[in-house]
Amino acid sequence: MASHYDVLIVGGGIAGLSLASALAGRCSVALVEAEQELAYHTSSRSARNLIPSYGPPIVQDLTIRTLELMAARDAELPAPVLSPRSFMLIGTEDAVRAEASGHMKSITHAEALDLCPALVPESFTAAGLDTGSFGCDAPLLLADHRARAEAAGADIITGARVHSAQRLGSGWEIGAGQEAFQAAVMVNAAGAWADELAVISGVEKLGLQPYRRTAAIVDVEHSLPEYSPMVAAADDSFYFRREGAGVLISPSETVPSGPEDARPRPGDIERLIGILNQVTTLGIRGVRSAWTGLRTEAADGVPVAGFDAEAPGFYWLAGQGGYGFQTSAAMAELAAAQILAGQGPGASTDASVRPESRTAEALAATRWSIRR
Repeated sequence: MASHYDVLIVGGGIAGLSLASALAGRCSVALVEAEQELAYHTSSRSARNLIPSYGPPIVQDLTIRTLELMAARDAELPAPVLSPRSFMLIGTEDAVRAEASGHMKSITHAEALDLCPALVPESFTAAGLDTGSFGCDAPLLLADHRARAEAAGADIITGARVHSAQRLGSGWEIGAGQEAFQAAVMVNAAGAWADELAVISGVEKLGLQPYRRTAAIVDVEHSLPEYSPMVAAADDSFYFRREGAGVLISPSETVPSGPEDARPRPGDIERLIGILNQVTTLGIRGVRSAWTGLRTEAADGVPVAGFDAEAPGFYWLAGQGGYGFQTSAAMAELAAAQILAGQGPGASTDASVRPESRTAEALAATRWSIRR
C-alpha cells in the first residue's frame, strides 16, 4: 500500500534537505534518497564557501539572501554554521576586472601579499577582495536541516532509488526502493540524476549537464595564516584555502561527465600541485585526501526552480552548478512558497501573487515556471 504525502522530494543533498526543512510542519513531506546516506555525492564534496561575488547576477542575489537566512538560523544554533572567510581573486588586470563583481573591491598587489604571504609576488599583477564571503560548516548545516525536518514530521528514507513514477489523477505515484508513494507534488532535487528522473517520470529533459570538479586536502611545509582568505585564480585554473593545518586545493576543472559516483582522475591533483608549488611558497608535501564532485548546470548557468509547464505537480529544484550551498536557503524559500501556494502551469506571475522574497524577484524573469 502506498504512503500518502503532500510533497515527495527526490534527492537528499543540500537542495532536497533544505526544502524538506522549509516545508516540514506546513504540509506532509517525505524525502527519498537513492544512496544509503544523505548528501553522499556533491553535497559532501563542497568547497564550503559562500561567496557573494561568485556566479552570475541571479546567483549573487540568491547568495545574499541565503546568507541573511543562515545568519538568522545561526542565532538559534549552539554552534554557528557560518564563519567569516574572505575571498580573493588574483591574476592579470584584465582577468580580475572581467571576473570581479560589485561585491568585490580592488586591492593593491601589496595588500594581496599581506593577506596571503604564501603567494609568489611575480605570479599575479592584480587582485580583488570580497570581505562578505563566509565559510560554511556543511556537515552541521546538513544535520540541522535533517533534524528540523524530522522534528516537524517529515519522513526521510535512504537507500530508496526511484524506479518508477507516473501521473495518477491529481498527483503522482512513485516507486522508490521497496516503497510506494503517492504525492500531489514530486520535487526533482536529484542533482546529476535530475534529467534521468525526468525520463523515468515521463517528463521532457531539460538538458542538464554534470561537470567534474576535483579537490584535495594537502599537507604543506608552510601553513597559511588563520586570517588568510580563500584564493582563486581569475582564469579558473585553481583555488586554495586553509583547512586546519593543511590546505584545500582544487584545479577548478569543468569537465563534462555523466551522472556517476565521481572519483579523481590520475594526474589531476599532481599537475595542480606542480602549479601551486610554482605560484606559492606553501611547499606541498603530500595528499591527505582527494575527491571529485559533480556540478550540474543548465545551459544558461542559472539554477532551475519551478513547476514544469507540461507536467502538473512536477517541480524542478536542480541545476545549482557550483552554487548549491551558497544559494540553498534562498532556493528552498522560493520553492516552498511556490509549492505551498499551489502554483503550477498557467499560474499568474503577477507581482501581487509572488512570494514575498528577494529570491522570487531574482528568478521570476527566467524560471518562474519551467518551459513557460
